[in-house]
Amino acid sequence: MLSVRVVKSRQGNRSSLIRWVVKAAVLLLSVVIAVAIVLQFYSDPIKALTKVSISSRNSRMTTKKSDGSCVSKKSCPLDHFSFFLQSGAANVVPPKICINNKVVIGTILNNAGVGLNIVKLNGRTGEVLRTEHYDMYSGKIEPLVEFLKNVEMGSVVLIASYDEPATKLTDEARNLISDLGSSVVKSLGFRDSWVFVGGKGKGPLEKSNFEKHVKNDQANNKYKNWPELIQMEGCIPKFME
Repeated sequence: MLSVRVVKSRQGNRSSLIRWVVKAAVLLLSVVIAVAIVLQFYSDPIKALTKVSISSRNSRMTTKKSDGSCVSKKSCPLDHFSFFLQSGAANVVPPKICINNKVVIGTILNNAGVGLNIVKLNGRTGEVLRTEHYDMYSGKIEPLVEFLKNVEMGSVVLIASYDEPATKLTDEARNLISDLGSSVVKSLGFRDSWVFVGGKGKGPLEKSNFEKHVKNDQANNKYKNWPELIQMEGCIPKFME
């Protein structure tokens, strides 16, 4: 009887040990996963958040870099300004505008919005004079027209689209942007992706070469109901006195 009791006790201890090991392994795995998620969030919070959002909206959607920093550090001659533009990705990831490797509009500043995101620069000094965004789907066109009419001579204007840039655009607004050097704005359509750098006055941006455009095309869209996002960078020549 004594030997039987000893065997049962050992078997009970062995079962308890196995259960304890399994619980410890599950707990350790949970901690590792939690730490990995926290590290990913703090190293790239926008990417971590938008990855979940985009996956839930559209399994086909993928994005390029969408964090708060400028994607690259552009070096330009002393008589130029560097810029980086990124249109929005569908209606999920906001656009980004950088001047001299500094974010001026973007998620990190919480100042981007649906429609047209615009930065106005002093074309001689590179100073940021104004940042705006205009809702071109449910907003009013008058504030954009007023802004465009008051762009001073010698100014540089940078524009990045987000979600829907064209519904509210009137012929007057399109003509005013065309006068800044755009060759695309008159044909800009519903949910197109578009980035543009232009200027006002006789200077290096009178006829802009800084412009990219992707049409909304259901057969070829990267994000189902939206085309792919656009990135563009370069050096803007200063306006001379």
